[in-house]
Amino acid sequence: MRWWAAAVATLCLLTNVRVLCAADDATLLRVFLRDGTSLVSYGEFARVTDRVIFSLPTASTVNPPLQLVNIPADRVDWDRTNRYADTARAARYVATQAESDYAALSNAVSKTLNDVAFEADPTRRLAIVEAARKMLAEWPHDHFNYRVSEVRQMLTLLDEAIADLRASAGGTRFNLSLVAVLEPSASSEPLLPPPTPMESIEGLLTAARLADSSTERESLLSVALLGLDRDAASLPDAWATVTRTITQASLDGDRRVDRSYQAIIRRVTSQAEARARLGDVRGINRVLARLRQNDLELGSQRPDVVNAAIAAIEAQLDAARRLRLARDRWAARAPVLRQYRAAMAPSLAILRGIERPLDDIKELSGASQATLTLVRREVARALRLLEQTTPPAEGLAAHALLVSAAHLADSAARIRAEATASGDLARAWDASSAAAGALMLGAKAKSDIQAFLRPPQLP
Repeated sequence: MRWWAAAVATLCLLTNVRVLCAADDATLLRVFLRDGTSLVSYGEFARVTDRVIFSLPTASTVNPPLQLVNIPADRVDWDRTNRYADTARAARYVATQAESDYAALSNAVSKTLNDVAFEADPTRRLAIVEAARKMLAEWPHDHFNYRVSEVRQMLTLLDEAIADLRASAGGTRFNLSLVAVLEPSASSEPLLPPPTPMESIEGLLTAARLADSSTERESLLSVALLGLDRDAASLPDAWATVTRTITQASLDGDRRVDRSYQAIIRRVTSQAEARARLGDVRGINRVLARLRQNDLELGSQRPDVVNAAIAAIEAQLDAARRLRLARDRWAARAPVLRQYRAAMAPSLAILRGIERPLDDIKELSGASQATLTLVRREVARALRLLEQTTPPAEGLAAHALLVSAAHLADSAARIRAEATASGDLARAWDASSAAAGALMLGAKAKSDIQAFLRPPQLP
């Protein structure tokens, strides 16, 4: 018991916790490039397939404005970047959370020793201390090797306790099989100070050079110009003048290139749409070749814009090929379609002739008995002609719809005659509904018939 009291006192000295103030700012990481330069990442960066995405601070202030940056992963020195990230995370951990974690660890170890002092079973006492020793040995690896020397001293104390407990249990004093604390890695990247205003602007310009997207590049250059104006008082005059001139020239050049590409894309897109409506497949292929040639003449500076335009024109090319096929099929079917058009002309003329009386029935505006008789006679004549006409395959649905419209027209005239005879307004409304249906179906059927009788068109 005297030994355990001394051990607890020693651990209390080793686990004395210093209170540190947590930093409020985010961890500043560095993305090192293969040319030796670096970009500041405000917080963690993300590597997504072949890209690296992070937030670049655009000013050297607390809670600075941020610019999202997306650069190729193969431009990054990953060994140096990862080493720096480990060092920065460790520093951040020490400044914010390390002491509270260490306090929890020390409290756990102290409680273990207290528990052992009151445990009567030697085997149980040994198991408690060995478990505490294992937890203590693993702790530095998971906590950036914080206060690793103090942890080693505690481990030495627990090793002695374990040896004594094993000896008292009849085992050998030196038969230890325990987890060892690994030495911290000697290779670390020293932390750099926060970026100065000048370094923030240079970071923006470096990111702009690496950006694949013209939109992102122009945004970075614009922010760099704002920084030059905002921090003018703290920047070297000669450097600021030269940098502003070069940056503005780059931005103006990018915008000129953008305007050139926009004009080309508008022109070729319009040409492709016009050629597609004509089914001119060869013409659209010439438009594609012209776009690629124009892109080469401009130095292939906007691959994303050109690829999007090519995809849109290829969609028009596919539409033109489908239209060409449909027109070829229509041309092959043209004799059959002309024959059907001629056969349908009398029926359509009859049905057009009864539209006015049907509208009168629909509106309940009056219809004489003679008119109703005429409507029914004309509908019967149209139905006989429709039954004698065999529609082509593409016109089956439209033909059937027209037959249904004729039957509804007959029903409308018949029900209206019944309403007239009985003076029943409800039956008159039934006739109105039938007439409305006949007119609607007839209009749809005639539109569908006209659609398949004329050459195919793009929507």
